[in-house]
Amino acid sequence: MQDFPPRIATFFTGTGEAPTPDPDTRTPAAFLRWLLKQQWRVISLSSLACLLWLMPMTFGPYIFGRAVDEGILGGSTSDLLLWSGVMLAVVIIGGLFGVVFHTLIVRTWLISLYGTTQMVTRKIAQMGHVLPRRSPTGEVLSVASSDSDEFGALTEILARSAAQLVSYLTVAAIVLSMSWQLGVLVLVAAPVLLGAALPLLRPLHRRQQVERSRNSELTSMATDIVAGLRILRGIGGEETFGRNYAAQSQRARVAGVSSGVWQAAVEAVGVLFSGLFMVILVWLGTRQVQSGELSVGELVSFLGYGLFMVGPIRTFFELAQKSTRALVSARKAIAIFEQRPPWRDPDDPQALDGGAEITDDLSGFTARPGELTVLVSAVPEQSAALADRLGRYLPPDTDPVGEDDGEGLKGRAARQARADRERRRARIAARDEEAATREWGVRLGGVDLSAARLDDVRRQVLVSDTGSGLFAGTLQDAIDPHGRLTREQAEAALRVASAEDVYDALPDGWQGQLDERGRGLSGGQRQRVVLARALAADAPILVLVEPTSAVDAHTEARIAERVTALRHGRTTVVCTVSPLWLHHADRVVLLQDGQVVADGAHAALLASDAAYRQVVVRSLDDADEEALR
Repeated sequence: MQDFPPRIATFFTGTGEAPTPDPDTRTPAAFLRWLLKQQWRVISLSSLACLLWLMPMTFGPYIFGRAVDEGILGGSTSDLLLWSGVMLAVVIIGGLFGVVFHTLIVRTWLISLYGTTQMVTRKIAQMGHVLPRRSPTGEVLSVASSDSDEFGALTEILARSAAQLVSYLTVAAIVLSMSWQLGVLVLVAAPVLLGAALPLLRPLHRRQQVERSRNSELTSMATDIVAGLRILRGIGGEETFGRNYAAQSQRARVAGVSSGVWQAAVEAVGVLFSGLFMVILVWLGTRQVQSGELSVGELVSFLGYGLFMVGPIRTFFELAQKSTRALVSARKAIAIFEQRPPWRDPDDPQALDGGAEITDDLSGFTARPGELTVLVSAVPEQSAALADRLGRYLPPDTDPVGEDDGEGLKGRAARQARADRERRRARIAARDEEAATREWGVRLGGVDLSAARLDDVRRQVLVSDTGSGLFAGTLQDAIDPHGRLTREQAEAALRVASAEDVYDALPDGWQGQLDERGRGLSGGQRQRVVLARALAADAPILVLVEPTSAVDAHTEARIAERVTALRHGRTTVVCTVSPLWLHHADRVVLLQDGQVVADGAHAALLASDAAYRQVVVRSLDDADEEALR
């Protein structure tokens, strides 16, 4: 039996092996079928437990009617006691299995909830930096949170509906044996009520899709604002982005209200028709008692079943609503899960030597073995792009395609918008694969990185840039996420990054908890913890992009000196214009318009190259101006 926590290991890994199959992403309905199939045993047991839980309501009116007819009206104390005992046994069974049912329901919900979250996490780990090129961050977070909850709700209502259906048919058989007219009424009531609600489900589906799209966009905006809050405050953009967030929040609210109106309409139809059903049942039953076709006890049973049948009918309405919401969520989920990484390992992979020279054909850059090379550029984006190429990362030059594109459209226009989204995603995916599978243009020891396995590239070349983040967890997890270091090695990495103050500030030291993205840390502390993590990996080739841009000059000088000593004899590339790093460089490379235009020692370039001098002197002036503030 599938149990909690779920074990879901899906998606293409490059080896062709996976403990469980990939999710079916052909259509939203196919994805939901795949999701339910993963835990069909638990759902089946839940349905069985729910059926036994419903026994008092399924057989209670019949037992009560027999007690009235045979025990009270018939004057038989023994029959009254017999039927009372039967009722007690049925109630006890129902009570016990009610506990079992609710326990299993929580289990199925958690399996769907955390199973989906785990699949999203695996997909993020599998796709890495490629996923934000194709899908907005807010939609990824939405699938892992609110949409996964919808999948859990679907498993719950599906198990309950299956049990209610069996109970419904059982009750129909009982009432048919008493009166075929009332039995037919009971049988056709549910299909009629569902048919009355079906016209409302399509507009409800459309408005729920708009609501979820706007909420995803709102989540993306919130994520971006939180990530760049310090920068926004520095440039005075906090109020502007706050207004944008407020406007999007109102759009999400309007979509939620619109969705709620249609959902209320569906609920109202359910209540109205359930009430009409109850009225008709009472009227027909009373007439048959008057004509002598029914006994008083049978009428009591019919009234009891009339009240009971409202429950299954409402459950079937709820199934229709939650299925609609789950289909909306499934459409968003498959937009994430259908993505495949562009990387393909070569048929005959070559080994890489991390101690060899690494060169970039596009820029003409070379990092010699064992040297500390500082890459200087007046445009930081150019040096960051070179760092990405050295690590074999695709450039951030695409806009992700969201499910909110074309929101609110109907019919043919909605289908056209969906097809346009699919084509745009396909174009981005094709572009990524073309870039990832051709010759990369970066060579390590004469071997192009595309000729080696991607895992080997990642082991030999580590790139730590300004986008590197921290996960929630302990300080030990942040520095040593793979659990490979001794305490002495971790402490050494922390010291070289001058991050001892982070350790001292946490009450539990290495086991002290860091918030998501390191929110409890200052910008400089967060940057130094990221640097310590990169140093602790001890990669043969280390590429650091602006590793000390958020720290003061004294701390930066200390870090530069310690990193130089730690990395002595291994290849290190630092992208920065800070003179405190230039002072320790074995070699400095100047980048202009994406091309290497100067190469040499810092002092020699400062004396002989005007372009280099202009870039470095400007950085000195900026540093002096910052110090005076």
